[in-house]
Amino acid sequence: MRPFKIAKKTKIYISLALALLCTPVMAKGEDLSQVIRLANQGDVISQTNLAEMYYKGQGVRQDYQKALEWTQKAANQGNARAQTALGYMYYDGEGVRQDYQKAFELFTKAANQGDADAQNNLGWMYYKGQGVRQDYQKAFELFTKAANQGNEGAQNNLGYMYYDGEGVRQDYQKALEWYTKAANQGDEGAQYNLGVMYYDGRGVPQDYPKALEWYTKAANQGNEGAQNNLGWMYYKGQGVRQDYQKAFEWFTKAANQESSYAQNNLGWMYYKGQGVRQ
Repeated sequence: MRPFKIAKKTKIYISLALALLCTPVMAKGEDLSQVIRLANQGDVISQTNLAEMYYKGQGVRQDYQKALEWTQKAANQGNARAQTALGYMYYDGEGVRQDYQKAFELFTKAANQGDADAQNNLGWMYYKGQGVRQDYQKAFELFTKAANQGNEGAQNNLGYMYYDGEGVRQDYQKALEWYTKAANQGDEGAQYNLGVMYYDGRGVPQDYPKALEWYTKAANQGNEGAQNNLGWMYYKGQGVRQDYQKAFEWFTKAANQESSYAQNNLGWMYYKGQGVRQ
């Protein structure tokens, strides 16, 4: 019986989100009745704000169906953010039956208006072959457009494609560059992926302390792969002083998120009585 060593493959992450507006849901001095009145008059900002309120349950009872209705109204006026949000709801089946084809259509409309989230999400659908025939080249093109606008999810996904050589020639240096951009924006997937590259020494000299640093950032955001790998580094004393108690703690966090690596590693520690009573 042996513990798995470490989860070494970098990962691609979907970054779909209902991101309607960057402005506050309600402006100062504005009440719910005023938002509803303006939304009913066709004001697209009020419609998207009202949709977000119902989606998040802010100031009103959470209601995905109501969120869908108001997002649809704004999307019908050509609002790119609403089209992206509505596409997400169809993608995830929130307030409506899951429909990849409908999600694809809405993401396409918003992406054609330059919406970075829609470009990333559309790239994801091409990558996975959801609602459209799988096409790594198209996914790569869309991730690139969104990444160049600063979208951290797309930057991570583009890094993954360079890392794995999907839709583009494999290039660890390019992967490292895009992962770093996303990780510096706080993207936990990219932080995990950077940890893998520094741990393995791919595209960069092997550096356990640097790997530990990035794994820690991702683990503190709840990334189960990073939590497992951080546990492993404490277990082995790589880049940090060996500490079975710390290893046990991080393996436990990852195991509670159903990480099979961590569950196996945690089982090994119970079996050996390391950091915990045998």
